[in-house]
Amino acid sequence: MSGFLNSIGRLRAPKRPPPPGVGNYYDPTSPLPIPSPSSDLLPSPETPLTKPLYLCPPFVKAALVKGSFKTIVKVPAYVDGNEWVAIGLFDFYHMLNHFYTALTDFCTIQNCPMMTAGPTLYFLWPDANRRPTAIPAPVYIDYAMTAVQKALEDESIFPTKANNGFSDTFPQSARSMYKSLFRVFAHIYHSHFEQILHLSLEAHFNSLFAHFLAFGHEFHLGRMEELMTSNGVGQGVWELREKWVEMGILEPESDR
Repeated sequence: MSGFLNSIGRLRAPKRPPPPGVGNYYDPTSPLPIPSPSSDLLPSPETPLTKPLYLCPPFVKAALVKGSFKTIVKVPAYVDGNEWVAIGLFDFYHMLNHFYTALTDFCTIQNCPMMTAGPTLYFLWPDANRRPTAIPAPVYIDYAMTAVQKALEDESIFPTKANNGFSDTFPQSARSMYKSLFRVFAHIYHSHFEQILHLSLEAHFNSLFAHFLAFGHEFHLGRMEELMTSNGVGQGVWELREKWVEMGILEPESDR
C-alpha cells in the first residue's frame, strides 16, 4: 500500500439528512452490495415525446477533454491496480456529490417522486423486508451516496494505514459502489440535464461521466446491461454512451 490513500485521509462530503416524509427502508449503512440488478426496475408510464437534450447537438459534444479517454484511465507505472481503482472511486464520489448538491433544490420528493433514469425506467430500493420498492429519487440518492461514503470510510475496504492491503472482496465492493454512482449519473441526465445547462456545466458534467464510463470499462466495474439491466437497453444514458462510442470518445463494450 503506497502512501496516497493515507495522504488524502478520510475526506468526508457533507452529510445530507434524509428527506422528510419517507418510509422504512433498508439501512444504507449496512454492507454493500445493494439492490440486485435482476429486481430493481419498474416499468414507467411515461412516453418519450422528444429526444433528450443531452443527446442533441451541441450538448452531446460538449466536453472539457477532446478525444478518447482511454489513456487517462490507464494504471500509471508503479501504481497498484486496486489502489488506482480506489482513488478513482474516491474522486468520482466527491465530484458527483458536488454536482448533485447543486441540484438538490430541483431534485425533490415533489419533482422526482421516483428514481427515473429513462422514459420507461425506474430504479427501486429494497424496503425493510428487502422487497424492491419505488421511492423518491432524492431518498434513493441519499441512501446510495451514504452507502458509498460509508464504504469509503471503512478501513477494511479502503485501507489507508501502513501494511494494510486490499481484501479479496474489494473488486465486489468496487463494482457495487460503481453501480450506485452510475445510477445517480443516470437520474441526473434523465431528469436534471436542463438544470445542468442553466448552470453552464454541461461540458464539465459530460467530461466527468465520460471519464467515469471509460474508467468502469477499463477495470470491468460493470457493463451497461448490469448497471441498467436488460429493461434499460437503448434508453437514457445507454444511448449517450453509444453516441460517444460513435464519436470515438469511448470504446465499445465488446472491446475487452
